[in-house]
Amino acid sequence: MSKNVHIISHSHWDREWYLPFEQHRMRLVELIDKCMEVFEKDDSFKSFFLDGQTIVLDDYLEIRPENKEKLIKYIKEGKFIIGPWYILQDEFYTSGEANIRNLLVGMKEAEKYGAMCKMGYFPDAFGNAGQMPQLLKQAGMDTVTFGRGVRPVGFDNEVQENGNYESPYSEMMWESPDGTKIFGILFANWYNNGNEVPTDKKIAKEYWDDRLKKVATFASTDEYLLMNGCDHQPVQADLGKAIEVASELYPDINFKHSNFPEYIKAIKEKVPNDLAVVKGELTSQDTDGWSTLMNCASSHIYLKQMNRKCESALENGAEPVRVLSSVLGQNYPSDELEYSWKKLMQNHPHDSICCCSVDEVQDEMATRFNKSKQVADYLVSEGKRYIADKINTKEYEKYKNALPFVVFNTTGRERTSVVSVEIDVTRKSGWLKKCAYDLDEINVPNYKLIDSDGNSIPFKIEDLGVKFGYDLPKDKFRQPYMARRVRVTFEAENISAVGYKTYALVEGDTEKVTDTLVSSENCMENDAIRVEINKNGSLNVTDKASGRTYKGVAYYEETGDLGNEYMYKMPEGSKAITTQDTVAKIELAEDEPYRAMYKITNTITVPKSGDDNFEDEKSHMVFFKERVGGRSNDTVEMKIETFVSLDKNGKGVKIKTRFDNEVKDHRVRIMVPTGINSDVHKADSVFEVVTRNNRHNAGWNNPSACEHEQGFVSIDDGEKGIAVANIGLYEYEMLPDLDNTIAVTILRAVGEMGDWGVFPTPKAQCLGISETEIEIVPFKGDLISSGAYEECYQFRTDIITADTDCHDGVMPLDYSMINWQGNGLTLTGIKQKGNGEDIIIRWVNVSDKTTTLTIQKSDVIDNLYISNIIEKKIKEIDSNNNYFNIEVKPYEIMTVGIAK
Repeated sequence: MSKNVHIISHSHWDREWYLPFEQHRMRLVELIDKCMEVFEKDDSFKSFFLDGQTIVLDDYLEIRPENKEKLIKYIKEGKFIIGPWYILQDEFYTSGEANIRNLLVGMKEAEKYGAMCKMGYFPDAFGNAGQMPQLLKQAGMDTVTFGRGVRPVGFDNEVQENGNYESPYSEMMWESPDGTKIFGILFANWYNNGNEVPTDKKIAKEYWDDRLKKVATFASTDEYLLMNGCDHQPVQADLGKAIEVASELYPDINFKHSNFPEYIKAIKEKVPNDLAVVKGELTSQDTDGWSTLMNCASSHIYLKQMNRKCESALENGAEPVRVLSSVLGQNYPSDELEYSWKKLMQNHPHDSICCCSVDEVQDEMATRFNKSKQVADYLVSEGKRYIADKINTKEYEKYKNALPFVVFNTTGRERTSVVSVEIDVTRKSGWLKKCAYDLDEINVPNYKLIDSDGNSIPFKIEDLGVKFGYDLPKDKFRQPYMARRVRVTFEAENISAVGYKTYALVEGDTEKVTDTLVSSENCMENDAIRVEINKNGSLNVTDKASGRTYKGVAYYEETGDLGNEYMYKMPEGSKAITTQDTVAKIELAEDEPYRAMYKITNTITVPKSGDDNFEDEKSHMVFFKERVGGRSNDTVEMKIETFVSLDKNGKGVKIKTRFDNEVKDHRVRIMVPTGINSDVHKADSVFEVVTRNNRHNAGWNNPSACEHEQGFVSIDDGEKGIAVANIGLYEYEMLPDLDNTIAVTILRAVGEMGDWGVFPTPKAQCLGISETEIEIVPFKGDLISSGAYEECYQFRTDIITADTDCHDGVMPLDYSMINWQGNGLTLTGIKQKGNGEDIIIRWVNVSDKTTTLTIQKSDVIDNLYISNIIEKKIKEIDSNNNYFNIEVKPYEIMTVGIAK
């Protein structure tokens, strides 16, 4: 049987990377123009693959709008192959819901343009999330192509006994934790193995002898895949001639200009039945650890933090708030939400969100993040006020000068949290200058804080003075005013999932509460946790449920970094500088009945930057692994401020770190010794709490063994454990030789992009103020059964508040939209499908046990059905005694639709 060589023309289109976006776009316009010119002149040029993403079409048409119909024509004819993604993301630095929105938008755009390639495409993702087979299968795809994470060994070699990430072929099966399998094609010789095919016979003979031998090494069939393109590669216009030459040189081989649908159909008819099965996340586990690109997780941490806040503003803010307001009659802003999501996702391509690009790219990313969040915040503001106006707050009129406000919980579980809300005690409009001086003269009355049942709640009130404000009515011109404003801080208890509680400031004397969480000098505790501050500023954290004390928690480590935006490298022979041997300044910063807080100040002396040898190595493009430069002899004092707080009903210790970074070429981590005896740990990932080994495989020889996380990392022995949650800190390392310490990177400062050239990135040194937040959550039992994972998820979600007035309304003072139960489940998203259509709610089972999702019937929840992730109905769900019961398998992603 003759061999078939499938040559697929493409260009891997990094939207921005070593050039800023607009400069890459100019080349994109040239590429698509040239492709259409080739289509018109050469019938033998069958098709061009537009890198699996639809955003390239939007980027092109913004410059060439007059070519839209021509572009659609070529897409419908199969000349341009597009989709299914909106952008080619990095899965590990984008949330599970963001990955789904990427598919939803990409598939919608592809449909708008006329056709879609139903194949998961990850040519250059820096690893792949373990749940991706399940996501793709639910989206109607049965094939995935990818470039990293599995090592092909060739059909003459055997896969090692522990070779979980090895395959004899470039074809294999990839399995999610839930058992979903999908056919996988690895670019074993990379996605440029058919690039720039020669037309000269002599050169072509050498070229094809080499390429055919390499592809045959790993191919499981005689259907060979040659990828004709590379990063930002111009189209090879003379490919038809090159294929003619190849056919003449090898008459027994069928060379064809092909495409993915054709190639996949052909190979599936011949693929052997004994393909290797690789399971879970693909992160190049079986490598030496030097080129895994893992340290992108800590490059430009401030941008990673912005990304997390933007994702949360949409997933845990705008979408659930507007679902709740839509139930009450407000329009659901689908178009506005999609716009905000698209702005956010434009920062999610792997070279963007990984922050391994030139400084101009990072500058533009900050702008996009701000744009996305501005829209999300506006949608939240409109929605929460609409809901507040529907609540019957007339009950508070019986109190003197009542000032009601609403506290929202947009997470999937009941929540208790310390809340701050700013309230206008009184307003004046007119001549604003006079209003301001008049308001200065008033005395803020004595207030007490009550809940909806009239119970008095301990709180702190701060007079913020006179503030300018304005309203923007829907039916008149803007209305400026001056207001006397106060800030109220208290602990809001037991707010129901996807719901709210109302409170009110009312005039009157409040009973003085002398309760305190400060139990002794430099020590605070509640019913669950005791925190003792050591002289060096580290903490001894005692979990009262398990009786375990974690000693020396939350000290800091500083090291040099001779790497780049991709990879960390500690200078050889250097040692870490820590705060363990320092004497910290410890001050009680807050002592309220609902919260205690200490401010801890550490000072360490560190080198100011890398040395001159290091600078020389960078400019001469010495590979980072081979660098022998060191750190400067010049030093600076680095002052680190830590704010450690414990809430009255808190399940964890919250830690805010702040310092002014004046140092270059270094890394700073917060260290959490655990002392837990376990060889494995767990980390939050995409729709998964993944179990990882504390030690990498034997072939790993990089002294650093960092991993990526999304929301938290934890370790337990089944009886006790500890988790470290974060907001936008994606890099950690488990240190088994250091008492199983969890090390979380809070800053990494470098001065170059790295990779294939010399690209200085001075802004990657992240000079200036650095602020980070973590929560240390000890627990009894394991992470899942203890419910600690939900505390970690809630930590990254802001509480939303809305002030209002006393008025009639149709809604009760306290409310929850959905009453549900399910062990091991976490609610990941709640949104509407389209404009005013069904409500979509998604859960994932993060446990290894089958569980039952139970949802109570209500006025809102009446007709339920199971959906897939692209919001297509699969089957109806019958109720039983006013409850819907849905079996959810281990690690299954369960999407439920609420029909209107």
